[in-house]
Amino acid sequence: MATKHEQILDYIANLAVGKKISVRSIAKHLKVSEGTAYRAIKEAENTGFVSTIARVGTIRIEQKPLNPIESVTFKTLVDLIDAKVLGGQAGMDKKLDKFVIGAMTPAAMRPYITRNSLMIVGNREDAQRLALEDGAAVLITGGFETSAAIIALADDQQLPVLQTAYDTFTVATMINRALSDQAIKQDILTVAAIYTPLAQIQTIGVEATVGDYLLLPDPRYPLPVVTRNGRLVGVMRPSLVGGKKPTVPIERLMQKDPQTVKPYLSVTAVGHTMQDNGLTAMPVVDDSWNLLGILTRNAVFSSLTGIAHSRELSNTIADQVSAQLTAITPQPPYVGGYELKTVPAMTNSLGTMSFGVLAEAINGCTTRYLHDTGRRNVLVEGLNLTTFRPIQLESVVTVLLRELEMTRHDATLDVDVLSDGVQVAKAIVTCQLLERN
Repeated sequence: MATKHEQILDYIANLAVGKKISVRSIAKHLKVSEGTAYRAIKEAENTGFVSTIARVGTIRIEQKPLNPIESVTFKTLVDLIDAKVLGGQAGMDKKLDKFVIGAMTPAAMRPYITRNSLMIVGNREDAQRLALEDGAAVLITGGFETSAAIIALADDQQLPVLQTAYDTFTVATMINRALSDQAIKQDILTVAAIYTPLAQIQTIGVEATVGDYLLLPDPRYPLPVVTRNGRLVGVMRPSLVGGKKPTVPIERLMQKDPQTVKPYLSVTAVGHTMQDNGLTAMPVVDDSWNLLGILTRNAVFSSLTGIAHSRELSNTIADQVSAQLTAITPQPPYVGGYELKTVPAMTNSLGTMSFGVLAEAINGCTTRYLHDTGRRNVLVEGLNLTTFRPIQLESVVTVLLRELEMTRHDATLDVDVLSDGVQVAKAIVTCQLLERN
């Protein structure tokens, strides 16, 4: 029989998208305590069933798919560049890995043509034919047509031949952005990549007793309690069996409604939850609450240490701002300092440095300073920023940091922002330090 916690989660999962819920309404409708309803709603929020919006409340939303990262296909490319399909319709679902601009002789371009690539070319049938014969799709720019022979070859090879009115530079920029976005998404580490699978962990059945539990090897993490069908119903810890008779059922002692994690959640978000709640491990379950494995604290923080964006493909706003920062030696009482020069891409419609870019610069300086002092896994929780005057284009911005409080798990920094020697902004930044132990 499903627990009250599971009944609430099933009820929420069956609600229509957009339906508003509350702790009181759930408790009244399902005849459970408000504490049980609150814990279930928080679990539903963590797993993507609901979202809490300020001044609106908690509403049912579309749950994130198990694999939210979609590959760029020729079908998605058609919508992106407003293209027309001339031939090779059967290959529209094929994945696009890279593109090549056909601005050279056929012999010179052949080494660059690979399968799952796209040849961007004008009205050059020799280049179009070469691409199709070597396993690449063709995009004809400038609105040019092609011959029936090329279309027939595309149909035979099941490789799309597309036509767009855009010029080559515009099309290449749009496709490069799509491929770059895909690469950035793939850099986001999820639980699915690091958890220990079910075949490699210990579990105990819900029908077991304390005597059965004591016969097991000493587990290194909370032991999942599962039904015969593999559904997670609780966890057991050694502290729960102290002084109990061997015949006492595990079901009476186990911690019910444990905090769980889904495979598609980001490791950074899960690490934040683990540190906030002092958890050493979390069971990994699917949408039906079937146990998939265990995620340990060590696995989370080991993976966070190794996370690094690919500098060749990643091009996030944070990357762009961080690349402009240069470390300087500050004067006391400051403990860290950085400089950056404003460029046109950082400005707003008034020609001054945008508020969002300034906030990201402060975020980057804070994170880099903490990294330099040995805190590798830093999560900025709050940034209180006040600006005094606008920052002009091409001016040199200096960011100076002072430590207000530094503990094992938290850091609070006082940040002064100067432009050409004049203070233009001030911020208080609070960070959580996601440490391994």
